[in-house]
Amino acid sequence: MKKRSPPPPTGAVTRADVARYAGVSTAVVSYVVNNGPRPVAPETAARVRQAIELLDYRPNVSAQALRRGTTEMIGLILSDPGNPFFTEFAAAIGSEAFRYGHALMIATTGASPDMEAQLIEDLVRRQVDGLIVASIFGRPDLAIGRANRNTRTVWIDAPGPVPGYASVGSDGRLGAALAVQHLIDRHQHRHVGLLVGNSGGPPLDPREQGWQQALHAADLEDGPVARVEWSREGGYAGGQRLLALRNPPTAIFASSDLQAVGLLRAAHERGVRVPDDLAIIAFDGTKESEYCWPPLTVVAQPIREMAQTAVQLVLAPDAQESYHSFVGELLIRQSCGCRC
Repeated sequence: MKKRSPPPPTGAVTRADVARYAGVSTAVVSYVVNNGPRPVAPETAARVRQAIELLDYRPNVSAQALRRGTTEMIGLILSDPGNPFFTEFAAAIGSEAFRYGHALMIATTGASPDMEAQLIEDLVRRQVDGLIVASIFGRPDLAIGRANRNTRTVWIDAPGPVPGYASVGSDGRLGAALAVQHLIDRHQHRHVGLLVGNSGGPPLDPREQGWQQALHAADLEDGPVARVEWSREGGYAGGQRLLALRNPPTAIFASSDLQAVGLLRAAHERGVRVPDDLAIIAFDGTKESEYCWPPLTVVAQPIREMAQTAVQLVLAPDAQESYHSFVGELLIRQSCGCRC
């Protein structure tokens, strides 16, 4: 009489269920699933794989990783997930982490310092293999708790070195200088304004430093400045202020794509034609900048390269304190006055 297999389990399928169905021990199931460490006879392995397929068994990946001393998870903390720059950055980090066999656990702070500190604490408790953080703190090394310093942490979108940590950022000073120099040399602008995110105090944002550097190199005075939120709304409000001046700028460098989008609306509502009456160059280079009208000339941050470096650093057991600075590329479109 042919031996009948046990009936399929009615709840979540476990390794023990597969073992019973295949008529083997749980250790044999483990050897088949993990390709070792001990060999299994081909006929027995085929029976185990058939049981796995019939029962739709899914091994507990988290448990397997923990036994290897890793969770295979990287924590990613973003300050503003509504910003396309961070959305694109997170996607690039996720792709790179997957290449190394890791998944992302993403958390967002809503620009709250308290929330950032709590999320760091929470992800450390979840035993992530490392943290990648876009911090809202000017000195993030002072914000992270002493107990969390044993978790490998890499700070991204960092304007400069973070003491004691590896960090990744774009050279905002050089990028801004390239943009303003283009407005001066190519389009002969002599009254260039600045729309910049409000950093809350000294030191000046590197993009403001680069704006000043290019103006002074051309023996020009500083143009008007609007310090606003890092958002479309901030750019709109700052644009309204700058364009309402008695002597408004003929060109504006915006410190982010989002601010430039708000600026475009402010110009349109005021009847200011871009680029005929007002030239604009922005910093970031997200997809949103490409599909504005007119398309924005931008200093594009090398997101893919920065993501690769951030993941490599956070997975490197011997990563040292270091700052990895990347140079953006000036992408010429129509908002600056070039006819392309």
